[in-house]
Amino acid sequence: MNHEDRDKIVQALGGKKGLFDSGIPSIVFLVVFNLRDDVKEAALVALALSAILGVFRLLRKEKVQSAVNGVVGVLICYLLVRSTGKAEDFYLPGLFINAGYGALYLITNLAGWPIIGLVLGPLLGEDTHWRKVPERKRAYQRAGWLWVGLFLLRIAVQLPLYLGGYINALGIARLIMGYPLFIAVAWGTWLIIKQVPVAKKPDIAGDTTP
Repeated sequence: MNHEDRDKIVQALGGKKGLFDSGIPSIVFLVVFNLRDDVKEAALVALALSAILGVFRLLRKEKVQSAVNGVVGVLICYLLVRSTGKAEDFYLPGLFINAGYGALYLITNLAGWPIIGLVLGPLLGEDTHWRKVPERKRAYQRAGWLWVGLFLLRIAVQLPLYLGGYINALGIARLIMGYPLFIAVAWGTWLIIKQVPVAKKPDIAGDTTP
């Protein structure tokens, strides 16, 4: 596996730009809220910034999905805060997302179909053939446990802060456990997967399997 494969892995797991687009509005929300003490205004500024970033991505002809996902995510946060008037609710969708991803990675790992393999297999040219190679399958499962740990750790730290209404601590935790933790786990995933050769698909022409 080469550096090109590494970049494919990082991009498939969320990508640096996707993290930037989702993280910056959260920081802006926290800053504006502390300066203005107006939760709805802070959420609106965050939404406006997210929309600007989305338009910027589109103008640069980057992936539409990343731009749309970023705007939709912040829009949901904005609508929730506008409805409840609670600043901490800006971070509530993120808690549900982490819980959902954590459950998904956990279940697929236990079922022997680690989602890491399902996502990366097609990108690395092995599709699901890796399931027939025990070493490769175990590598995907080991990497999957890293992601299970990431999502559960976020919930364990951020949920008590949300329930306690500690908005500043929650915002800071969201920042620290966002980009830096993602990079650490993505790098760990790369280190695990690169140790095992890619499971090459059998040559159809020479495949004598009945």
